[in-house]
Amino acid sequence: MDRAEAVPHDAAHDAVPPGLEELLRQVARGDEQAFGQVYDLISPSVYGLVRRILRDPAQSEEVAQEVLVEVWRSACRYDSRRGSPQAWVMTLAHRRAVDRVRSEQASSDREARAAAADTKRPYDEVAEEATNRLERERVRRCLDTLTELQEQSVRLAFYGGYSYREVAKLLSAPLGTVKTRMRDGLIRLRDCLGVEW
Repeated sequence: MDRAEAVPHDAAHDAVPPGLEELLRQVARGDEQAFGQVYDLISPSVYGLVRRILRDPAQSEEVAQEVLVEVWRSACRYDSRRGSPQAWVMTLAHRRAVDRVRSEQASSDREARAAAADTKRPYDEVAEEATNRLERERVRRCLDTLTELQEQSVRLAFYGGYSYREVAKLLSAPLGTVKTRMRDGLIRLRDCLGVEW
């Protein structure tokens, strides 16, 4: 007896598995088992394409899942006259991956613009210079109201950076007198400028 004759013939065993196009037709009718086969056939290719575009593994997995869900939902829209089922799925994957890149870029651009807007403070150089000039004039006018010893002491200490002792030496005046005159001068400047201490 021949071995082939000894094994019972199973017609289902000899059947060629359906192609992707037929599986998509079955998926369009809601066949979950067919979708499982479609998933197994195309998910590696979908993930590979998406990964080449996005580069980030986590985002690539997410987008690949979105594409496969879209295949499940829109299998009825596949038209064999427009191309192969593989091309249709890969087009969906490519579009979804490019959309994610654009979305991420737009988000990044928005964040950069917001950060730049927060750090830039409106600045008007002309107004700033005018304000500084007016303040300098006011200080000069107030300095003119001081006695000669008060004015010299204040100028040497604040504009020259000298200590009390150095100011006294430069003005050939007693240290106590310079301290008193400087204190009196600062009080008059404060009152003249309207500064509250």
